[in-house]
Amino acid sequence: MERFWDLGVWSAVIGESYLGQTRKIAVGAIICAAILPVSADAGTSQPLRFFEGRTEMQAVVKVIMKKPYRSRTLGQGRILGDGSLALLQQVYDEGQAPEQRRWKVKQVGPGRYSGTMTEAVGPVAVDEVDGSYRFKFRMKGDLLVEQWLTPAPDGNSAQSKLTVRKFGMKVASSTGFVRRVG
Repeated sequence: MERFWDLGVWSAVIGESYLGQTRKIAVGAIICAAILPVSADAGTSQPLRFFEGRTEMQAVVKVIMKKPYRSRTLGQGRILGDGSLALLQQVYDEGQAPEQRRWKVKQVGPGRYSGTMTEAVGPVAVDEVDGSYRFKFRMKGDLLVEQWLTPAPDGNSAQSKLTVRKFGMKVASSTGFVRRVG
């Protein structure tokens, strides 16, 4: 992933590991959009079922000092025997080789979820807030990701808005939509 970054002086100022992780985090957070929106089919009591089957996410990623780029993610999810979601995603970032990402998310209380994601350091926390879902997790390089997913009235799609911060400063963001395709 480091080949993506060629920021010269920025590498010296904020660190090479940070630059590679910012790209991963921006993409990783986009992937959060593939986890929890509530669908009319799934019912509000089982939002993880939104990602049972096939999904597609499309977004525009903006990282400081870089040209915005498009990202497309295809997911295949299944509900496990314990009720958790196992999600395998193929991520296609403009100009980069495809990558795979794995998620496992389970409900831990009313409107609360916890899980893992391949690039996250520690758990991924998800809270339902007024019908939207807030994801929070950390990545290498002391990056903090916060993403909001807002389900659409059609029950088959959701809007995603995310922010990535380092030392409190916004270093990346993205906007996009996720939809069920199967």
